[in-house]
Amino acid sequence: VRGAGNDYVGKGMNGGKIVITPQTQSELFSCAGNTCLYGATGGKLFVAGSIGERFAVRNSGAIAVVEGTGDHACEYMTGGVVVILGKTGVNFGAGMTGGVAFIYDEEREFFDNLNQELVNATRIDTDESDEERHYIKKLLREYINETASKKAEYILDNFRHTLRDFWIVRPKDMRKTPLNPDEGD
Repeated sequence: VRGAGNDYVGKGMNGGKIVITPQTQSELFSCAGNTCLYGATGGKLFVAGSIGERFAVRNSGAIAVVEGTGDHACEYMTGGVVVILGKTGVNFGAGMTGGVAFIYDEEREFFDNLNQELVNATRIDTDESDEERHYIKKLLREYINETASKKAEYILDNFRHTLRDFWIVRPKDMRKTPLNPDEGD
C-alpha cells in the first residue's frame, strides 16, 4: 500500500506480508491507524512510518517492523516479534506474556513508557546478545528492501553505533528462546 492504512490493518492476520509506505519519501507521517496487527497469528507487517495506539495487541505470531507507535503497544502479546524504530507511547507491554519486542530508542525515553509489571527491558549491546543482533540486522535488511526506509538504512549503516540504542523486551518469566527469522511466513 502506498499511502496510509486505516485502523485494524493486519487484524487476525495469519500469513502473507503487508507493506505500507508513504506516497513520497519526503512524507513522514502516521502510515496506519489504531489496533493494527490485533490478534495476528502469523505473517509480516512492515510500515515505513509510525502507527496509532494499541499496536500488536494480542499478537501471537506475526513479525512487524514500524517506525513509532502510540500508547499501549504490545499489550497482551503472547508471541511473535515486533521491532519499533522510534518512539512508543505509554503502557508498553502491559500484560505481555510472550514474544519479543526490539525498541530503537535514540532519544532515551522508552524505559519511562514501559509497563514493568510482566516484562523486562535490557540493552542488546552485550556479548550475550549475538543472536539478537544478527536477527535485527536480517530483519532490517528485509524491511529496507520492502520499504526503502531511510531511517532503517541509517540504523543498519551505523549499526555499531546505533546498536546501543536498542532495547529488547521479553516477559519476565520467559526463558530466552531462539529467534526464528522465518517465523511469520
